[in-house]
Amino acid sequence: MKDFAVMKTRGFYIAALVTLICSIIGTVLSGFPGFNLVGALVISLLLGMAVQVSQPITKASKADGGVGFISNKFLRLGIILLGFKLNLIDLAKSGVKNLILAVFIVTGTICLTYWFGRKFGVERELAILTASGTAICGAAAIMGISPQINVPKDQEERKKENEVMAVAIICIMGTVFTLLEIAIKPLLHMTPTQFGVMAGGSLHEIAHAVATGSSAGPVSLDAALITKLSRVLMLAPAALFVGIWYHNITAKGMKVSNTETNADDQEMKSAKLPIPWFMAGFLLASCIGTFFHFTPALLALLVKLAYIFLGMAMAALGISVNFKVIFKRGKGAFLACLSSSVVLLCFDIVVSKLFF
Repeated sequence: MKDFAVMKTRGFYIAALVTLICSIIGTVLSGFPGFNLVGALVISLLLGMAVQVSQPITKASKADGGVGFISNKFLRLGIILLGFKLNLIDLAKSGVKNLILAVFIVTGTICLTYWFGRKFGVERELAILTASGTAICGAAAIMGISPQINVPKDQEERKKENEVMAVAIICIMGTVFTLLEIAIKPLLHMTPTQFGVMAGGSLHEIAHAVATGSSAGPVSLDAALITKLSRVLMLAPAALFVGIWYHNITAKGMKVSNTETNADDQEMKSAKLPIPWFMAGFLLASCIGTFFHFTPALLALLVKLAYIFLGMAMAALGISVNFKVIFKRGKGAFLACLSSSVVLLCFDIVVSKLFF
């Protein structure tokens, strides 16, 4: 009932209008050369940040929790709709090799990036978000994993800052590695399929994989998309396992630090395991899109709607966060993402040459 009450407020309508404009502009700009390497979601985030220049608009958008509602609920709706893009039959036809590779990439990259992050002094939440974006599908993965990380109310602002920081890092790193892989293509002596598998297995955003794979022709592009979408399929189980893992380490920390007061004990006992029900919607949408044979035009429309809603959520995040802190706390996470991305690229080059 509270959510419906929020929707009726003036703040929600203003926030919806502002974020919708940012999302549409981001979608349009992402179709132009150069901007397509950045992607619609990151452009929407940057536009949301730019809105902060206008204090009256920012204040009105934040009123009554309008921005918070959009960044939370619209995010889940966008991820559910994104499931229509995932054709399970195409993944099955590509063979078990792509799925096995995706499992190794996602599991290994999350663990490795998180380990690097902690070694470089990155706080736990930021390390998890950066690791998820690096391993799965960039900004969408970060926003999909983020609801699994529950923090106290007084730390919610810092969590939003971590989300923005992780998205920014993935955007920069993905663009750099896209240009790098295209540049070294002549030196790798790969078949189009091998190059596509390498691109889809090593790059961060779907846009990065598409841009790189297409540089070697249609066969390479198809291989890049299949490999990348195999990683996207890992988003649902990854969100579940991250939720379980984070819940367990948080509960252990609370047991150690909150033994003195009954109130804290009660808080620890009442902490619930966050189950990503919206990920069930994501998988259901994948099944519907796969087996109900929608027309290509309808599927394209659903995917566009997904990116509109996700773009609105990203713009809302940009509006609500003091992004100046990114430059103060992002060095360790950037180095962690860089280190694991180098390892991931080397791994994919070897695997692509040996098995594809």
